[in-house]
Amino acid sequence: MDRPAFPPLPRRWVVTGASRGIGRAIAERALAAGDRVCLVARSDSIAAEALALGDRAMGIAADVSDPSQVQNCCARVAAEWGGIDVLVNSAGLHRGGRVESFAIEDWDATLATNLSGPLHVVRSALPHMGKGGSIVNVGAVVGFRGFSGDSCYGASKAGLAGLTNVLAAELARRGIRVNLVVPGFVMTEMTSGISKKAREAIVAKVPLGRMGEAEEIAEACFWVAGSTYMTGSTVFTDGGLMCGL
Repeated sequence: MDRPAFPPLPRRWVVTGASRGIGRAIAERALAAGDRVCLVARSDSIAAEALALGDRAMGIAADVSDPSQVQNCCARVAAEWGGIDVLVNSAGLHRGGRVESFAIEDWDATLATNLSGPLHVVRSALPHMGKGGSIVNVGAVVGFRGFSGDSCYGASKAGLAGLTNVLAAELARRGIRVNLVVPGFVMTEMTSGISKKAREAIVAKVPLGRMGEAEEIAEACFWVAGSTYMTGSTVFTDGGLMCGL
């Protein structure tokens, strides 16, 4: 098999969950490199937000849990830019609660967004991806280590890790790489509601002694997307948190 070169600039990215946090940071990192980026989010304001980022950005409102919406999204990107080179599955939903008390609707919603969502986006993007393409899934430490009260989120992210490995093996013959980047404790809107006491307890377990920044995770995702001999890998970007658990 010939070595698949990463497509030349401008590469064409689709980034889900791009209205905030890690997803937005990834989109901005790719734009800074001269690439084109489609920012995908459920928010109706994402088109205007993308417009403010420049003429290499496009914003499409879509819910990743709805196959028809993401199919239309990817088809539009391909129609306007000719294809998709990099897909980043960053959209996430966090619902918590002890196993005997969380609402089953929260379980269904979390898996629909965090596990079924990436599957829908991958299936929609693949017809528009060619040799040298790259898929980066954004996981979570809780998908590898148990945290009380996190059954919904932990199960969805563990499933995403398994899906990443299967896709890596399946798509390698097409020259498409699939990897998982696992952030540690990063200050985003999703983690902003954690109490000060809980935040301090988690940071105490991080060898580097601090929370991560969304931009640091974005840098890892950007590098993984362009690493031409990496597939099926899990890249922890967690300040050493996994070492302390």
